Amino acid sequence: MKVKGGIPSNVTMQIKALEEELDVRLFDRLGKQLVLTTAGKRFLTHVQDILNKLNEARSVVHDNEILSGTLTISANEVVCAYRLPDVFKLFRSRYPGVRLIFRSVPNQQLKQTLFEGTSDVVFILDEPIRSTGLAVEPLTEETFRFFAAPVHPLAKQTVLQLEDFHGEVFLINEKGCPYRTMFDRAFKKGDIDNISSLEFQSAEAVKQCAISGIGIAFLPEIVTEAEVELGELVALPLRIPDLHVYTQMSWHKDKWLSPIILSFIEAAREVKAIEEENKIV
Repeated sequence: MKVKGGIPSNVTMQIKALEEELDVRLFDRLGKQLVLTTAGKRFLTHVQDILNKLNEARSVVHDNEILSGTLTISANEVVCAYRLPDVFKLFRSRYPGVRLIFRSVPNQQLKQTLFEGTSDVVFILDEPIRSTGLAVEPLTEETFRFFAAPVHPLAKQTVLQLEDFHGEVFLINEKGCPYRTMFDRAFKKGDIDNISSLEFQSAEAVKQCAISGIGIAFLPEIVTEAEVELGELVALPLRIPDLHVYTQMSWHKDKWLSPIILSFIEAAREVKAIEEENKIV
């Protein structure tokens, strides 16, 4: 956080008084800019949490039926694009007075936002999470497959083994992403070499490059449903064994679950139930 330009003298005095009271420097004065120190960033996180709780407490005091306040949700791009829109729609239809903030966060950083207090609820795409500090609720199991353009030589095969991928180009997420780790683990276990890869930060970029015939994509089925139906991509007949990945909803165990947070969690559960009913039908 940076503050540019001249700072009113009364604000400067208040900052100085706060720093003296806390006995720590919250800002570095860099010319005409104020930049938060490490201590200042930590302090700001707690201040934001207090303000959010104050808003939530006000909404409870004034009216238990009409919720208002702020709710911060974080997820990676895949979950946001393909799992959360229906949840957001349901929640907004019931509680239009709530300010809903969504933050796109890389999958591997989502848990940290809960410990830092910058997210109220996060949605993580990963193998089952075990944590002593977090409450974790699996919502949907996600199936990962290999996808290629219909013209790819392997797209015509009815049976494939890992050995058939020698010399192929894979389109995958960059290192650090959980499902990139799963991909690397599978090929290392299969002792497969002589493959190359292109790394991306975006699942959408991986998909579009696969459609263009650049290589083989490793993605959740939900990302490619429309393209497979249109015939732009083909799911290759190979699955990684013992791969169990879920979209998981999580929050900090010590966090007070306000009416707003509880209502959002319930909306996510309802959408999950509807999706399961549709699968059965």
